[in-house]
Order: sequence, then C-alpha cells, then structure tokens
Amino acid sequence: MQVTEVRVFPVNEDKLKAYVTITFDDSFVVRDLKVIKGNNGMFVAMPSKKRKDGTFKDTAHPLNNETRQMIETKVLAEYEKELAKQAEGSAGADAQAGA
Repeated sequence: MQVTEVRVFPVNEDKLKAYVTITFDDSFVVRDLKVIKGNNGMFVAMPSKKRKDGTFKDTAHPLNNETRQMIETKVLAEYEKELAKQAEGSAGADAQAGA
C-alpha cells in the first residue's frame, strides 16, 4: 500500500497546524488527518470522532507502526512543502507591493 496523494490545508491555530487528506493506491481516500504541534515536535493525528463520554476514538488508523511512520513521513513532508510554497507566494506578493 502506498500513499499516492497528500493534500494539505494549513490552518492558523496554536497547536493544530493543518488538516490533511491522503489517498492510498489512487483508490482509497482518508480525510481529516491533522498535523499537530506537540511538546516533542510535529506529529500526525488520525481522524477521530468524539464519543458520548467526551473521549475521542480514531475512525481510521494504521494497524502497525511501520504504516504509521510511512503516513507521518509523507504527510509532514507535504506539510513542509506547502508552508514553503505559501512563504514563497507571500514573499513574491511583498516584493510586488514594494515595487
């Protein structure tokens, strides 16, 4: 199983940095993953649903650490690319405004 597409939707919140949609093998989509800034750096949280008792339960998640690492590596790499793209676009707009 391979991640064939990662779409990143950055948000400007304290700990939540982006929502992410991933596609596996060009045939299965999982939405609402989250890029979170934690105490030990960035990590990817799986989509979850709030239960009646107030706790959260993952609605989709990897069954082993190898798959979790593969997903996290791909998602965080795409998140960094998206940030760079936004910074580049912002710098270009600033340069045009100053001209």
